[in-house]
Amino acid sequence: MLRDRPLSEFLHYLASHEQTEQSLPALTALSAELGVSVASLREQLEVARALGLVEVKPRTGIRRQPYNFLPAVRQSLQYALALDKNSFIAYADLRRHVETAYWHEAVRLLTPEDHAALKSLAARAWEKLRGNPIEIPHAEHRELHLAIYCRLDNPFVFGILQAYWDAYETVGLNVFTDYDYLTEVWTYHQKMVDSICNGKFDAGYKALTEHSDLINQLISSTK
Repeated sequence: MLRDRPLSEFLHYLASHEQTEQSLPALTALSAELGVSVASLREQLEVARALGLVEVKPRTGIRRQPYNFLPAVRQSLQYALALDKNSFIAYADLRRHVETAYWHEAVRLLTPEDHAALKSLAARAWEKLRGNPIEIPHAEHRELHLAIYCRLDNPFVFGILQAYWDAYETVGLNVFTDYDYLTEVWTYHQKMVDSICNGKFDAGYKALTEHSDLINQLISSTK
């Protein structure tokens, strides 16, 4: 049996009350209900807001938000990067393992509309790489990887993957300009997309794992 984990009074209130579209009671009312000072609740509210659990606006008050793992992991990861940018290497390894572990489950959930979106992203990327002037298809890179895992019903997996791309930008890898590297990366991406759309998931997995090894090459070249 799992032991109860301590939550602040405000977070416990959020977790134990049914989610509705109505605003939450004012802090003064919550203070009286929970037996906690307004000052303490205000601090707890700021934590909840930083975690993306609530939204606070002047006219609408405090509103609960759908659960999203990203804000928590992103803040922790960004702090780790501020301490040492080499933390990105460890997180990139975690992300690689997550992507490979969930590949087959994720790609089997994709719809024909998702396949069309992946093809469109790859086509846009090639247009940028073959254009004059050449553009770095970073947005397409991020969108393509996240789109592959978008049907997973697991907010923790998706939060980890989303936070990776924020970190990728924080350490400046989105402005890397080696054309041969980018061409090689998108050749693998094209293989992944083609394999997904043709139902050849093992071939796509092979392209994913081979392409993931390139991140070490990228990191080494920017040191």
